[in-house]
Amino acid sequence: MPELMTYEREYGVAIITIDSPPVNALGHAVRSAVVEAFEKAAQDKDVDAIVLTCGGRTFFAGADITEFGKPMKSPHLGEMLDVIEASPKLTVAAIHGTALGGGCETALCCNYRIAIPSAKIGLPEVNLGLLPGAGGTQRLPRLVGVPIALDMITSGKPINANTALDYGVFDKLADEVALRADAVAYARALVDNEAPKVRVRDREDKIAEYKGNIEVFDNFRKKNARKFRGFKAPENIIKCIEAAVELPFDESIARERELFMELMGSIESAAQRYVFFAERQTAKVPDVPNDTPTRDIKRVGVIGAGTMGGGITMNFLSAGVPVTLVEQTEEALDRGVGVIRKNYESSVRKGRMSMDAVETAMGFINPTTELEALGDADLIIEAVFEQMDIKKEIFGKLGKIAKDGAILASNTSYLDIDEIAASTNRPQDVMGLHFFSPANIMPLLEIVRGENTSKDLINTAMVLSKKIRKTPVLSRVGHGFIANRVMTVRGKQANMMALQGVSPADIDRVIFDYGFAMGPFQMFDLVGLDVIGRDANEKTVASELVARDRLGQKKNGGYYDYDENRKATLSPLAMDIIKEVADEKGVDQISADDDEILARLLYPVVNEGAKVLDENIAIRGSDIDIACIKGYNWPVYRGGPMFWADTVGLDKIVATLSDFEKRFGEAFTPSPFLEKCAASGERLSQVVNE
Repeated sequence: MPELMTYEREYGVAIITIDSPPVNALGHAVRSAVVEAFEKAAQDKDVDAIVLTCGGRTFFAGADITEFGKPMKSPHLGEMLDVIEASPKLTVAAIHGTALGGGCETALCCNYRIAIPSAKIGLPEVNLGLLPGAGGTQRLPRLVGVPIALDMITSGKPINANTALDYGVFDKLADEVALRADAVAYARALVDNEAPKVRVRDREDKIAEYKGNIEVFDNFRKKNARKFRGFKAPENIIKCIEAAVELPFDESIARERELFMELMGSIESAAQRYVFFAERQTAKVPDVPNDTPTRDIKRVGVIGAGTMGGGITMNFLSAGVPVTLVEQTEEALDRGVGVIRKNYESSVRKGRMSMDAVETAMGFINPTTELEALGDADLIIEAVFEQMDIKKEIFGKLGKIAKDGAILASNTSYLDIDEIAASTNRPQDVMGLHFFSPANIMPLLEIVRGENTSKDLINTAMVLSKKIRKTPVLSRVGHGFIANRVMTVRGKQANMMALQGVSPADIDRVIFDYGFAMGPFQMFDLVGLDVIGRDANEKTVASELVARDRLGQKKNGGYYDYDENRKATLSPLAMDIIKEVADEKGVDQISADDDEILARLLYPVVNEGAKVLDENIAIRGSDIDIACIKGYNWPVYRGGPMFWADTVGLDKIVATLSDFEKRFGEAFTPSPFLEKCAASGERLSQVVNE
């Protein structure tokens, strides 16, 4: 192990190097070492300047997240930064890797900053529902101005070295492989040229023009209202930057601290911090250790070039993995490949990729109508119509076509992986890889483990998910697996409430106000009522709308009518159909306030999640939350259904479900596992099945 801190002198420059693997997190030991070194340099008569740098792969990458929620020990980060900023010697931060969060704030407390071209710097605290609480919101605007600071801090996105140099965050770029030497030379030159030892906190030139300019902040709020909806941190960040402009530094830094503590104590931030850690847990499977072997995936086969198959294919093409795409007819194949190209070209128009990148990706695709062409694939993913007999027929053929060791995966949304696996001669090589639509965009990948699925398949899928930029969640076999199963009950209750006389517009509004991007009926119209209602075995509102050629937004409207600007108004025809179906079914009419609507929609999701845990289909309560966030856009600041239920109170949810059971039937019968957790005080979000 390297020494945590080394102190050296060259040409009258003290070089303080911190080396605390893996990322030089600003934990207590690191903070103490920095303070000790700066105090030593301050007393060193042979030192004119100080260079602060780090060993290993990065500059300080941020706070030590293992200290979150624990009492902080002195020196706190703020105390460390005060020592740096008050140094009587000129100070230079020498940056490589990523200077994030507290690392960025540390750099901002030095007089000057030099970095290698590959370095990045940023303040990502907003992603944890927080704001930079050690002066980041106060010092950054003084270097880059208000508009850039607003964008950088509310987005949390780091910027590269050249951008940082242009903005004024960095003062100079070093040679990529000579940071230390260049930093020392830079510090020496600054001293020799009598460069001012100006503190960032004392700079006013970049913020002066915004004093009294309320409009710049109000316009920023309006511009980002949709993106910031429901999140507390962006608004507090804006308030902090307003304070940086309008108040003396000592007062504005106190205001920053006040607004930071407000966030730290909020449920929204607690939810986002929980999600941060929960997402990193999903790849950990108790009986599949990290050293479990993986299979080498050099070529992928995808069966089906429709919406799902095409989207799945794009994930691998974008990752540089060749794909053999199989369809039954040349016409279907050409259409599928055409849609893939069209999707890529749409990204070009939006500035997300170049045409050269499109051609590179398309060059990895091998379209064919021959199933036998999959003989050299290391992984074959079936993405055909959701019908068991079709899938079993395909897997029966794949058992003979696929090479030894090839992984055979189904993209089924609901069907039994074990039954599919039984149709092959190699059930140990079969698993589910359930992508969510649109598969090239949605981040969730449910990895479905069958009874006989080999452990190395599980580890291979976990590793592969990172390569194709998906968040993996492991599921055992069960109808609908995790996300679809728990979220389907929300749709069922939305439909039932509509039949009971609750306006679909009110249902959508309540769900939107909770934090979802849209309500269930808005979603039905967007997805297409022909998709929602095509498998109905009985008369439903959706099937009746389809019978009248109302398919949703794609044709003639659905639950809503749409004008030429896609503005929606509740459809009188849809309301008539709802009444007609309700009358035929003899559904009693009710009234419900917003609280009851929300409970009717989301408490059953919590209840179903408890069943999923009880049946050992999900490993963790937090896995259910990540599946719902990544697969159904459950609002991050609510933490997912399990975390949210814990904040509501499981005893309250059980009592409400019991009341609903009496009024509306067994669909609301509380899960015994939920009742047990409520009685014992166990948190659903903390449940782990070993």
